Amino acid sequence: MNKTNVIIVLDIGKTNLKICALALSDARQLAVLKRSNCVLQQAPYPQLDIEGIWQWYCEKLKDLAQRFVIKKLAFTTHGATAVCLSGTEIALQVLDYESDLCSGADREYNRHRPSYEQSLSPALGAGLNLGRQLYWQQQQFSDQFSTVDCILLYPQYWGWRMSGTKASEVTSLGCHTDLWDPQQNNFSSLVDNMGWRELFPPPLPTGQSLGPVLPALAAQLGLSPDCQVINGIHDSNASLVPYIKHAQPPCTVISTGTWVVIAAIGSPLDTLQEQRDMLANVSAFGDAIPCIRFMGGREWQILSTEQSASLEDLNAIMQSGVQALPCFSEQGGPFNSLKGEFIGPIEQLNDSQKSALASLYCAFVTHYCLDLVQGEQRGNIYVEGSFAGNSLYLSLLAQLNPLQRVLASEDSTGTTLGTALSVSDCAWEVKLPNKAMPVMQLETDPVEYYNIWLGLVSACRD
Repeated sequence: MNKTNVIIVLDIGKTNLKICALALSDARQLAVLKRSNCVLQQAPYPQLDIEGIWQWYCEKLKDLAQRFVIKKLAFTTHGATAVCLSGTEIALQVLDYESDLCSGADREYNRHRPSYEQSLSPALGAGLNLGRQLYWQQQQFSDQFSTVDCILLYPQYWGWRMSGTKASEVTSLGCHTDLWDPQQNNFSSLVDNMGWRELFPPPLPTGQSLGPVLPALAAQLGLSPDCQVINGIHDSNASLVPYIKHAQPPCTVISTGTWVVIAAIGSPLDTLQEQRDMLANVSAFGDAIPCIRFMGGREWQILSTEQSASLEDLNAIMQSGVQALPCFSEQGGPFNSLKGEFIGPIEQLNDSQKSALASLYCAFVTHYCLDLVQGEQRGNIYVEGSFAGNSLYLSLLAQLNPLQRVLASEDSTGTTLGTALSVSDCAWEVKLPNKAMPVMQLETDPVEYYNIWLGLVSACRD
């Protein structure tokens, strides 16, 4: 029996890891392997489990090589992460971007970071600006940092480890790092001011081959010697690739996972407001796209329970007057200066109603973000990822945005598919979502309820 030719995509999210095998002929998903991601709480600081991921990836690749002919290996990861190398060794453990250790360097770092007008990236908390991480590591661990001869963005680290080729890439450089000037398509002033330019390999196009798998690795894992390693992509930008290629602009893509990232394709950059934590991400094709994001997946987990919610639960929430006010994450977003709180008889809610409240909250914050980031001309709203299966969230969005079609992807592999589509010879025909969400009949007008919520939020700001 002939084995199917596939591309394998390693998807490293902040919460979960996933390996997908897609048929090279038509993008069919033939295998999915998952496990949770973790942060190692050990000296000298909270760090990513690089070797744990590597061992798991190699083990699963070896298994998949017995089932398929693996022609290509591609990578997509969360942002705000880089690996500092000294030769072939990691010089500094990879810092968890949620650690607030970097904040101690804010005063000094802010004197070096580029202006918002140059980087189109706001000053973010913890280590969400990658430049702040690198600055803090250089100041706190100067001896180790002095040995660094290469800095690789997170997708490129995995590409290098498989191929031996070092490269940079624009989507990971351009996701609120402070390291990139998206309008000049070049490194920012910070990189030159800190003397880091020579540490970053030259950027190569997203999806370009880095060369074949290293011969010893190919033999160890049972891979073909000509299996190609692909220059990887930032995960939120991977979700945009099918829409940039095939959707009619302007349109908006809501990519949902740990983060809810809202990208207004075709909207002008002048919608961006630094004080609202808005930024430009750089697409796989090098274009700056206005974006806004909040940690919606994490907040949904905090607010919800294991009990699923129904329309009746949502009606009960809105009739009771309960509101969840932002925010319940300390990792940025338009309400990052506010601490989450509840209004109304929250103690009376059962578990399924708490899950309904989580969906209501995430829909309201999403709608607020949509109003900020979209230009005057507005098109379809596409929802990708975990929230694409949340009917309450989708119906609320549709009712809050009656002049736009809200279209949910039925494909759980949006990030994976986008990663593969960035490869030039994976030019599959892609069917975008085209079925508008049905509007649920609510006993309380969600627009009125949103306006009450917005008034309460505004009062918290004052």
